[in-house]
Amino acid sequence: MVEVNLLVRYPRAKRNVKARLGNKAENRAIAMKFDKEYFDGTREQGYGGYSYDGRWVPIAEDILRHFNLKPGDRVLDVGCGKGFLVKDLMKVCPGLEVFGLDISEYAVMNCEPEVIGRVHLGNATHLPFPDNSFQAVLSINTAHNLDRAGCVQALQEMERLAPGKGYVQVDAYRNPAEKQIFLDWVLTARTYGTPQFWVDLLREAGYTGDYYWTILETDPE
Repeated sequence: MVEVNLLVRYPRAKRNVKARLGNKAENRAIAMKFDKEYFDGTREQGYGGYSYDGRWVPIAEDILRHFNLKPGDRVLDVGCGKGFLVKDLMKVCPGLEVFGLDISEYAVMNCEPEVIGRVHLGNATHLPFPDNSFQAVLSINTAHNLDRAGCVQALQEMERLAPGKGYVQVDAYRNPAEKQIFLDWVLTARTYGTPQFWVDLLREAGYTGDYYWTILETDPE
């Protein structure tokens, strides 16, 4: 396992923590449905409008280099949402066979036109593909939405499909201040902890791919 930030070129998100705290319990209940409100409702309930803007292109380029992917290779994005990364991976490497899976029927039904037929409804704990069938399996800010047992199962599924060729990124915090920001902001995470907590969980699952953390910060203003 290697700790590597493949999202280093992803734009920093704006987070008005105080606004979300206004009705956190109700917002969380709505977000956990992963329906229209989560993707295209208010920022207090999720993304606040989840539309394609090309921001995943540089991340796709870095993923391509990291895994030395080439046309004909197969890549799976677990928790792909509307398929933005699926689309951009195909854009930066024509001929790359990219697929996505998401638990949200709304996201799948509103995916990018270029990925229709490549994005499928499903659960990260049961990936409907044969062993060793991908050259890379990605799971970005998804696994933490499962309970602990589900996290372990999802990691084992990634390892089954692409042994040693996974990339997982999850929310984490390194100190009490970061933990408080996490607790105040995050709506859907069910499993969380420090980087060491996650490293131990990855090892428990027998996961041998790469990994990194999403450390939440408030807006500087």
